[in-house]
Amino acid sequence: MLNMDFSQRVIIDTNSQPWVPSPKAGVWRKPLAREEAERGHATSIVRYDAGASFNGHNHPGGEEIFVLAGTFSDETGDFDAGTYFRNPLGFRHSPFSVEGCLILVKLHQFQPDDEQRIAIQTGEGQWHDGPHGVRYQILHQHKTESVVLVELPAGAPGITQEHPGGEEIYVVKGVIKDEFGTYAAGTWLRQPPGTMHCPYAIEDAVLWIKTGHLPS
Repeated sequence: MLNMDFSQRVIIDTNSQPWVPSPKAGVWRKPLAREEAERGHATSIVRYDAGASFNGHNHPGGEEIFVLAGTFSDETGDFDAGTYFRNPLGFRHSPFSVEGCLILVKLHQFQPDDEQRIAIQTGEGQWHDGPHGVRYQILHQHKTESVVLVELPAGAPGITQEHPGGEEIYVVKGVIKDEFGTYAAGTWLRQPPGTMHCPYAIEDAVLWIKTGHLPS
């Protein structure tokens, strides 16, 4: 197991991690949290080399993807950087990438009654204005679970929030800082349930944030 104690705070600079080969040639991974080698709960950064593909499959427990770079494809279309997916149990696909891509992937983490498939191109999504120039886009909400994309302008004051169901952040762009440290693009942070957290940007930043989903 890797980082499966959800009571612990985890910070990983994925830029410094080595790539690990997957069972499929041309597809590489940087594991962030993993229950078992090839099954169960997993969070990873995944890279498809140009022309790499996977055979058709589904994902017990669902699959969640955010495309970080390049173009990710399957039978339903071609999806550029900024696309957010939720593929529930029963959805079957054969993913590939013609030019190569980089994705954030979460497996086997759906709530049992979360059955909606989502494919959102955030560049065309609806942004909402927050205080101090902050903008956010809601990607998914189900019961206590929420996924948003947030744009933080440099210098905007942070807002302290408590997360009773935990919090995950992936820094897509820029640099953020909190009471524990400074984190550049490519950093993944997981805060345990009950955490009080106050990040702010020291460079214009884009954050993928998920809250309310971790077991206490």
